Amino acid sequence: MRQGMTYTGYFSRLESRQHELLGVDLGQGVSRRTLLLGLITFTLWDSPLLLAFGIPSVQWLTIYLLPPVVLTVLGAQPSKGCDRRTVLAGWVIGAHYQIHGHRPVIRGGRVVADRSEWIPRPARWARVAPALTRAVGAATAARLLGTAEADAVPASGPVVELAHTVRLYGPDHIVKAAGRSRRKGRST
Repeated sequence: MRQGMTYTGYFSRLESRQHELLGVDLGQGVSRRTLLLGLITFTLWDSPLLLAFGIPSVQWLTIYLLPPVVLTVLGAQPSKGCDRRTVLAGWVIGAHYQIHGHRPVIRGGRVVADRSEWIPRPARWARVAPALTRAVGAATAARLLGTAEADAVPASGPVVELAHTVRLYGPDHIVKAAGRSRRKGRST
């Protein structure tokens, strides 16, 4: 079997880098996308803490700095599942699925899903249900997960039965059909 080489992976790793920041040499440079993610993460984490508690003391400095650093370092890494995404994007997509469920894409565009097309919450959370039950208790987990009957939706119409019929068209029929379409001015 012949194998080709794909060059698009090389192009997706091209990115601008910041080699100097406020007069400090950063060596080989830091990705500007990572710097932007860090800036947003630090702003969203530290702003409420600064407003609520003020300037941190030395003992509380870890709470101000460690969560944004960990989120930035781990979230900016490339995803193993999808080459074009970061790990943070995978986390966001996974959380969105767990909260909102399945929204199918219909006709090449985004169409609002009918309620009968949704995957119920207990089915979505089946993988994490045992850990959730151990963490918060059975009663709280049952309230968070809901019951299958609560999310179950009746079918939107009667059951449709399909009768499969196999047809085999020979070359003479295909030539005849192609001749008809040419006479009408259509091209195939």
